Amino acid sequence: MEQPTFVTTPIEPWMPSRRRKVAAWATHLFTATGAVWGFLALLAINQQEWVAAFLWMGVALFVDGFDGTIARRVRIRESLPNFDGALLDNIVDYFTYTVVPAYFLYQADILPQNFRMITVALILLASAYQFCQMDAKTDDHYFKGFPDYWNVLALYMFMLRWNVWLNLGITLLCVVLVFVPVKYVYPSRTKTLRKLSVTLACVWGGLVATALIQYPNGDVRLLWVSLLFVVYYVGVSLYATFKKPAGA
Repeated sequence: MEQPTFVTTPIEPWMPSRRRKVAAWATHLFTATGAVWGFLALLAINQQEWVAAFLWMGVALFVDGFDGTIARRVRIRESLPNFDGALLDNIVDYFTYTVVPAYFLYQADILPQNFRMITVALILLASAYQFCQMDAKTDDHYFKGFPDYWNVLALYMFMLRWNVWLNLGITLLCVVLVFVPVKYVYPSRTKTLRKLSVTLACVWGGLVATALIQYPNGDVRLLWVSLLFVVYYVGVSLYATFKKPAGA
């Protein structure tokens, strides 16, 4: 008996339209603007315009918070396969999340005078190590190790006017935590409580922005309330790290 013959139709490779390519380039440009906002933050730090520096760092944070979502929607890797968007993102993030806030910590009266340079050097070296780790972002979309939120750390130290020795201790602890494999939530991508995390992150951003705009005459309680999100963030991250797998 003659066997039936099956004809398979070759699958055509997906080809991006010109409009999608333009959108992809625009997205990369959007990511790259983070370096500009970071540079403006450096200029503000040089002029001791501390609030302006944080506002520029906030703009860079906003860009980083949304460029990934936009990139996935425009299928950026398929649209521009010869451009390394992940490398661009890492370059900009190292500058805005590490170099700029480290310079802020060095210039502002936040750390003990005799320990500023060594502390800043440790921040730069630890973060350089982390940004080069292949698993710095896990397959299930967590950050591995303290995710270089030096800008957030500097903000609380400056706004709440903590003792310089306390600031030093917290900073050194975070340097050590870079090397501790705790899984930290990536709010816009981690599936665990993603909607709640994104919502709370937006509320946190509103509270911090309000406190900054009102500085130095604002209500400091806004910042203390915003710390509740930090507690939530750390709690969810620790739970994700130490929870037992299903069926274990």
